[in-house]
Amino acid sequence: SYPCTLDKDSKAYELYGSETITERHRHRYEVNNYYRDDLTKNGMKLSGLSPDGRIVEMMELPDHPWFIATQAHPEFKSRPNRPHPLFKGFVGAALDYKESK
Repeated sequence: SYPCTLDKDSKAYELYGSETITERHRHRYEVNNYYRDDLTKNGMKLSGLSPDGRIVEMMELPDHPWFIATQAHPEFKSRPNRPHPLFKGFVGAALDYKESK
């Protein structure tokens, strides 16, 4: 597992309920830091970073009902009786969307 620091003003923080989390992943791909400013200027929130702030672990679109991207593999920590916070949040957003129709 790798540590990740979540922005307190993010959906990810709301779902996890903690500023520091650990998740399993392997960094074979990552966000090119050259584009970080462009991403944030165009509405993307870099909601989870490595503790040193160098690696983007999670991103989200704050104005979208559900858009969270992660480097992690939440499926490795999810169990039938204890769903991962990202899966639980996704299903909740889908149900909210269905109810709004």
